[in-house]
Amino acid sequence: MIFKRTSIFALLAMLLGILLAKVVNAQENAEKMESERLGIMPETGAFHVMKDVNMDKRLAKFTEVELTTDISHLKENEQKVLSLMFDAAEVMEDLFWMQALGNKESFMNRLQNDKAKKYAGIQYGPWDRLEGNEPFIKEFGKKPAGANFYPVDMTKEEFEALDNAEKTSLYTLIRRDENDELKVVWYHEAYKSKLRKAANILRKAAEIAENKGLKKYLNLRAEALITSEYLESDMAWMDMKTSNLDLVIGPIENYEDGLFGYKAAFEAFVLVKDQDWSDRLAKFAKYLPEIQDNLPVDEKYKQDEIGSDADLNAYDVVYYRGDCNAGSKTIAINLPNDERVQQKKGSRKLQLKNAMQAKFGKILVPITEELIVEEQRKYITFDAFFQNVMFHEVAHGMGIKNTINGKGTVRKALKEQYSALEEGKADIMGLYLVERFHDKMELDGSLKDNYVTFVASIFRSIRFGTASAHGKANMVRFNYLIDQGAIERTENGQYRIHFTKLENAMVSLMGKILVIQGDGNYKLAKKMIEEGGMVKENLKNDLKRLEEANIPVDIYFDQGKQNLEMN
Repeated sequence: MIFKRTSIFALLAMLLGILLAKVVNAQENAEKMESERLGIMPETGAFHVMKDVNMDKRLAKFTEVELTTDISHLKENEQKVLSLMFDAAEVMEDLFWMQALGNKESFMNRLQNDKAKKYAGIQYGPWDRLEGNEPFIKEFGKKPAGANFYPVDMTKEEFEALDNAEKTSLYTLIRRDENDELKVVWYHEAYKSKLRKAANILRKAAEIAENKGLKKYLNLRAEALITSEYLESDMAWMDMKTSNLDLVIGPIENYEDGLFGYKAAFEAFVLVKDQDWSDRLAKFAKYLPEIQDNLPVDEKYKQDEIGSDADLNAYDVVYYRGDCNAGSKTIAINLPNDERVQQKKGSRKLQLKNAMQAKFGKILVPITEELIVEEQRKYITFDAFFQNVMFHEVAHGMGIKNTINGKGTVRKALKEQYSALEEGKADIMGLYLVERFHDKMELDGSLKDNYVTFVASIFRSIRFGTASAHGKANMVRFNYLIDQGAIERTENGQYRIHFTKLENAMVSLMGKILVIQGDGNYKLAKKMIEEGGMVKENLKNDLKRLEEANIPVDIYFDQGKQNLEMN
């Protein structure tokens, strides 16, 4: 009897060993295939710039900015942690290239033009993100909507027919098996060695970190990278209130997935807190539940409760890697995106002050000189720009996250239309919040500063192109405000803001978007974005004047450890 039991246990152990070996081999094969795959590139041949593309003009769209900040107040220990954050962030760079295109090394080695290589580095591939993702390399066609998250030849109908609940996860790829059938591959399987490398760096940083909140977050984020379970680390990040350093890292935003909006792209921000500006912002969070309750829409579209411990902080960003560094650059962050975290704890709103200042001085002020009527240019201020951007991020955490009719989250119901509509909501609701805080006497300056700076910023963001969610959102908003008479175009191609009409249009557009989101109305969302997102002829001519005046569209960075005087 003992022998039989021993034999059974031995057999079970052997079978378990075989099963585990198969799982390990499957993961290793998935990773090997993912690291070697060309992705959405032609298999052979060199790559060349299209004949009608002027690379000097393309590069002139961007102006270089040095990313740096004063770190003399950081202790030696903190500077060591900061250095490790750079190292972990660099892994996200490699991963995003794989998601956006495929094998970066193969692409760059086959690209036969140094200027094109520089521009491709800014765009993360052969498609111009500021020109509707049109290719500037002749061997490439239009960018696949699903980037490298899905097989290029996959149809939406084929995806819908795939019987696997994990297919819509933020953290899975869709690939074909040996029988050419669709299968689901988790990020932590496809990118196993790279994610383990990043996780080990984070654990090393956690070992020497003295701040308890930062130490806990780094350890949990390391675990999340190798399991694709991010909830616990998101919660820990929300509780990290007192650290001088911050690191946003992992698969986060879903803008790169233009097919369904399901898949999250890898990115990293390395941040140093600006304590003075953060202290100025701390007072706002306590008002958010009250403002949510009083949004000017039907009660059913504001039923979500907003966490009251959300915090607002200002940072200098010292390193952008991956998705956030592709094309137009992010200047503020509202995270986590997980609706469960937002409803329990709210969200953190991080303002990237040094990047904001660069865009304000190098881009927004020159645009104002060209497109805003002279008598209203006095209302353009950095403080108003900072406030508008900040409350845009605050607005992401407000409104409604779950549909009112059982269609699940707004994100899932609106699919690929979600990002553009959500950005549109945040834009217009952000201005509404500014108005509410002016009413509460909590903001300095004139509300007219915010209104005029808001409109001037539309022109800045429209130039990112309608391939981006932000660009689409800005076009919808611009056309709506024109139709409502809130913005008037003068005979000489400049724009005048009518303040009362702008206030009314702001409330009505916000209401329309919240209803679409709450109803999970995919058809109406698509109609609003497609019809309202058109760039009309007058605006095209006005934007062309900005190009002729050599006003850059955006910034790119001279960045890295070498820009900081580390001990």
